[in-house]
Amino acid sequence: MFYRPENGHGLPHNPFKAIVAPRPIAWISTRDGAGVANLAPYSFFNAIADDPPQVIFASTGTKADQEDSKDTVSNIRATGEFCINLVASNLRDAMNASSAPASKNVDEFELANLTQSDCETISCPRVLEAPASLECRLQQIITLDGPNNRLIIGSVTGIHIQDQHLKDGVLDVTSYQPLARLGYLDYSAVETVFSLKRPTK
Repeated sequence: MFYRPENGHGLPHNPFKAIVAPRPIAWISTRDGAGVANLAPYSFFNAIADDPPQVIFASTGTKADQEDSKDTVSNIRATGEFCINLVASNLRDAMNASSAPASKNVDEFELANLTQSDCETISCPRVLEAPASLECRLQQIITLDGPNNRLIIGSVTGIHIQDQHLKDGVLDVTSYQPLARLGYLDYSAVETVFSLKRPTK
């Protein structure tokens, strides 16, 4: 099939998000101006540079209790900082629980029965149970086409890695099986890893 997005696809669900898959999940923790913690998953996310390390994620849509975005973006605007926590396969239910459309005054750490831990370079909390966390400071928020679509670029100022996932000096992702979004209600966990040597010429 072929379709132009502006004309619709005629399918029961939007296939676009299933085509661009798998996508890593940024489990983003923030704190609002009053000190209330927030935690929410975003799958429009990736690393965009490594020297210095930088990340990017997009937030789409809004909530009734926010002006033009979701809690995460509102909190980042207010404080200029956020933490990206990686989702291990065994944290799938907690991640899903934190995606509930809760009031901005609700602490999703409590909702998902997770432990807040202090960050080193920023004041918002991180998920203690996460295999790795990236402390970030806001670089830029870009308004995208469409209603309430925002692109957030962050500089990574601190990195946490649980020691048990380091093997011979290398991060062993199979030890925690990172969760990825496939689209619709579908997810996948990384269980198989292989290496390829880059061509030298």
